[in-house]
Amino acid sequence: MGLLSAVFGAPLAPLKGTVWVAEQVRGEAEKRYFDPGAIRRQLEEVAEARERGSISDDEADALERELVGRLLEGRRRRTEED
Repeated sequence: MGLLSAVFGAPLAPLKGTVWVAEQVRGEAEKRYFDPGAIRRQLEEVAEARERGSISDDEADALERELVGRLLEGRRRRTEED
């Protein structure tokens, strides 16, 4: 069976490699997207922009809700992995 698997599996090797790379890229992107430190920095930037008047209170509220949602989702994902 090992020889047959190698013969019939060889044409699929590039596809398997591509899928593996895509999974690695997706995993890294999700890790960065849900990184608590990055989200906290973004929350600080929103607060500073609000103080400067660069964005309205409504815009800041919407951004803060989205960032807190990401923070909570990231925490939930990390809890599920443990």
